Amino acid sequence: MRFSLTTLAVSATLASLASALSSSLQQVTAFNDGPTKAGMYVYVPSGVSGPAPIIVAIHYCTGTANAYFSNTQYANLADTHGFIVIYPNAPSSGGCWDVASTASLTHNGGGDSLTIVNMVKYAVANFGGDADRVYATGSSSGAMMTNVLAGAYPDVFKAGSSYSGVPDGCFYVAGAQPGQDTPGWNSQCSGGTLIKSAQEWGDQVRSYYPGYTGSYPKMLIWHGTADTTLAYPNYAEALKQWSNVLGVSQTATNQNTPDAGYTQSVYGTTLVGYSGQGVGHTVPVHEAVDLACPATEGAFDLAEEGACGIAEEGAFGTAEEGTFGIAKEGAFGIA
Repeated sequence: MRFSLTTLAVSATLASLASALSSSLQQVTAFNDGPTKAGMYVYVPSGVSGPAPIIVAIHYCTGTANAYFSNTQYANLADTHGFIVIYPNAPSSGGCWDVASTASLTHNGGGDSLTIVNMVKYAVANFGGDADRVYATGSSSGAMMTNVLAGAYPDVFKAGSSYSGVPDGCFYVAGAQPGQDTPGWNSQCSGGTLIKSAQEWGDQVRSYYPGYTGSYPKMLIWHGTADTTLAYPNYAEALKQWSNVLGVSQTATNQNTPDAGYTQSVYGTTLVGYSGQGVGHTVPVHEAVDLACPATEGAFDLAEEGACGIAEEGAFGTAEEGTFGIAKEGAFGIA
C-alpha cells in the first residue's frame, strides 16, 4: 500500500519552508502508553497558547511520521493558526497501521488505534491541547486508520479527513493480532469487491463502540478514480457507511470542486466526498480544504468562531459556512 510522494506538488515548497517553521518536529520519548509500540512525534508551534486544537496526521504504508511532517503543510498552518499536530509513527516494519484486528477496531480494545488515542491524551495533559477539538487525517493506511478512529473513538475525534482509504472495518482479518508484523491485509477490501448496504456498513461502525449514543465525527472522504492500490469502489462504500452513521443523504453535487477534475458530493452538514477523475492512489492532501480555508469546502472547525463547521455557525459543506472549522474562517476550523 505504498503512497508515492512523487506526485505531491507541495514537496519542494515545503522543503524550502521547513527552515521558516517556528518550531521543529519532536519525538516524544516520554510517551510509553501503548498498548502497541507506535512512536509519538509532535509539532507544537512556538508560543502556542492552550487549550489548542489538535490534528492527528497519520502516514501511509512505507511512510514515517517525519515523512508526513515534511510532505504536508499542517506544521506550516499550525504556526499560522495555533494548533498542535501529532504525527504517529507506525510500529510495523513496513510502516502500515493495524486496521485489521478486532482490538484496533474496537473502542478501548487495544491495538494501534488506542495507542494513538493515548497520544491525544498525552498532548492534552502535557502540551496544552484541547480535548474538545481533536481531528484526524491521513493517507492510504493512515486514511484507513482515520476511519477506524472516527468509528471506535467518536467521543475523542470531532472530524476526520480520509485520503484514499476504505470503510471502517473493511480491512478486518479474522485472527489478526495487534502488534503483529505485518498487520493483516484484506484483498477483497483492497480490490473494491467488499460491497455492503449502507445499513450493514453503519451497523458495523456502531458495533465497535457498543452502547455509545453520542454524535459521530464529521467526515471528508477523498479518492481517485484510477486508484489501483485501494480500488475506487471503496469511495462509494465509505460514503454509504458514513451517510448511514451520520444519518444524512446526498444534498448536492458540484463539479470541479475544489480543483478541476474533482466532483464534490455533499451530504448535509456532516459528510462530503471528493472524487478525483483520473487520480491514482496518491490523492494530493488538500490542507486548505481540511482546515476550511476557504470556508466553503472545509472540514475541521478549530476556532471558537469557526465560520466553517464546528462553531456556532458551522455547517460542513454548505457554501457560506464551511465545515470543520479549525480557524475563524476555516474548515477543520483551524484556519
